[in-house]
Amino acid sequence: MNLLPTPEVTISDSDVEDALRRAVGIINPLLDVLSSDPLRVKRRTPDFADGPLDKVADGLAWALNVADVPGTSAWDHLDVDARIHWWVRRVGALSTVAVAFPGVLGAVGRTLPIQDLLGFANQAIVLCAVARELGVTDRASQARLLAEVLCDRDFTDSDSDSDSNADSEADADVDADVDEPEEPISRTPLGIAKALWRLVGLFDAIGDEVAKRPRPRGPFHYLGMLPGVGAFASYIGEGRALSRAAKDARRWVDRHATEVTA
Repeated sequence: MNLLPTPEVTISDSDVEDALRRAVGIINPLLDVLSSDPLRVKRRTPDFADGPLDKVADGLAWALNVADVPGTSAWDHLDVDARIHWWVRRVGALSTVAVAFPGVLGAVGRTLPIQDLLGFANQAIVLCAVARELGVTDRASQARLLAEVLCDRDFTDSDSDSDSNADSEADADVDADVDEPEEPISRTPLGIAKALWRLVGLFDAIGDEVAKRPRPRGPFHYLGMLPGVGAFASYIGEGRALSRAAKDARRWVDRHATEVTA
């Protein structure tokens, strides 16, 4: 239910495609930041025998390795299934906290668009990470995956019976856009926060599409409408929805493997 009456607007596939491609252009640099090692500690071999600063670095290196963070030696030994599980269970579990927080307001929180916006962004980030682990690295293919899994839209058939010349020109423009370099993301907390805010803004631009994402089911949906306990119920429900989305993403890659894998 909208708090304010708004006119009904039909969003075309091209509108959604453009927003998702731009979103992917933000998500991939964010994922690269997570995999980077600016402090040069991920590959450090802890010995805890040097000075205080070295011991802090050793402790950080040990913790990151135990957590199987991308870029560590432990990450190198994980297979594809384990890496996908890490993105869904580790990163997804943390980011889902923000998605579930509006559940504190109960049914009132459901009337606000922020939960779907955050949930859509959360799922999009994890699904792009899953796609990368499965060899799907180009922006167009990742956008197609997000469109089908989260928005129930298939770009391959969009406007297939319309003016073919116009379609060809549009495709050429989109392809040119895909080849543009992605906007660099600052590795500072502020830079990451700004990138995430731009991502939420992009998804806000495609309106009701974000509500099509996999959402909490059954009792978790209804318990999420209760004040207070709604946050906990939303967290469990959103976590399960994210897992379903990740499985759908993997099935999508399996179906389109010959087209999209590097």
